Amino acid sequence: MKTVRIGAGAGYAGDRIEPALELAEKGALDYLVFECLAERTIALAQQARRKNPAGGFDPLLGERLRAVLAPCRRAGTRIVTNMGAANPLAAAEQAAGIARELGFPGLRIAAVTGDDVVAAIAGSELAIEESGGPISALGDSLVSANAYIGAEPIAAALAEGADIVITGRAADPSLFVGPLVHGFGWSFDDWHRLGQATLIGHLLECAGQVTGGYFADPGFKDIAGLARLGFPIGEASEDGSVVVTKVEGSGGQVTPATCKEQILYELHDPARYLTPDVTADFSQARVTQIGPDRVRIEGASGRMRPEQLKVSLGIAEGFTGEGQISYAGPGARARGELALAIVRERLALTGVATSELRFDLIGVNALHGETLSARGGQEPYEVRARIAGRTANRAEAQRIGREVETLYTNGPAGGGGVTTSVREVLGVLSTYLPREQVVPAVHILES
Repeated sequence: MKTVRIGAGAGYAGDRIEPALELAEKGALDYLVFECLAERTIALAQQARRKNPAGGFDPLLGERLRAVLAPCRRAGTRIVTNMGAANPLAAAEQAAGIARELGFPGLRIAAVTGDDVVAAIAGSELAIEESGGPISALGDSLVSANAYIGAEPIAAALAEGADIVITGRAADPSLFVGPLVHGFGWSFDDWHRLGQATLIGHLLECAGQVTGGYFADPGFKDIAGLARLGFPIGEASEDGSVVVTKVEGSGGQVTPATCKEQILYELHDPARYLTPDVTADFSQARVTQIGPDRVRIEGASGRMRPEQLKVSLGIAEGFTGEGQISYAGPGARARGELALAIVRERLALTGVATSELRFDLIGVNALHGETLSARGGQEPYEVRARIAGRTANRAEAQRIGREVETLYTNGPAGGGGVTTSVREVLGVLSTYLPREQVVPAVHILES
């Protein structure tokens, strides 16, 4: 039975590069997929493109391609990625330049566009999923709108001979579904096969999570070799089943438990997982260990795809100003609490305009608040006080960090290690758009 070997080279934008190189060199792959986008990532990329029209794609694209392109060419491995982010065409141009630089003329590089739908929905009466209000109410705060496109343009690009396919906001599993549909010649109305392919994509899309990274919990779920964690390989079969494995000798492990956790990861309803390609059903999936670091998964299915596509909206929500300072030794907690009280009063006295404020002692109450955190009982030897506030503009945000810095000489005793920061806040909302209003396109470049 025909198989397609597909590896996950990244599970998010800043992921490690060495495991992808290991896959390129030793994985004997047909396809290497880099999944590098999240809702906030695409909004940040759109923001970067506004500042520089030649930018807006993943800044690690060049570093990743320089690392893996030569071994991928030697092995005949094709690359699929969403590192195009807000500017797939510019990303493809950079990829073509790197291919020429590395001595690979004639390489075919596909840019998939069409996910940017901000012009189609800005000022519209489409409902925002989270609030029910219209998009028109967002006004100038709408930074970006990107529809989740599916696997069809990816498969089309591969059918046109693309050696590298670069998309923008494609759905995560679709990056894997496209190569599988192309590799096996499946049709895009074979809902059963598409459901199986989506499960394969869902297993692999987060890279090191399924090989034990996110699974690890010392004393409960011990995983060896996390410092050189191997990323997963899916040995997909034409019947829709897959064996998840990794490069022999790499760190981490593949077990039924790591695979089951990943199957359930970010699922609202395992029997109705909505993607642009299919309504997938993972509820009857079977997971079987067939050897060391080899787990077979089968039994997924699917039904007709949704008529609408999800659209991720990036919203400008002002600025966050933050300051931190540390206290250690006897009475550290009391001095940290006094520091918070001083800054709280100072912000009120000086009239810093905030819409939201937080006063935390990191390691004491910063994550779960006073009620749950009080169960710890012990006095900490050291604490770090953090004050953060949301403001309408950068100048007001800077004032928060300055007040923390003044604690150096204005009490309490023993404060040190002040850090301050200001960052623009991008919120993420969502809406839905009829799929016929989203028209992906494939652009082929040659190196």
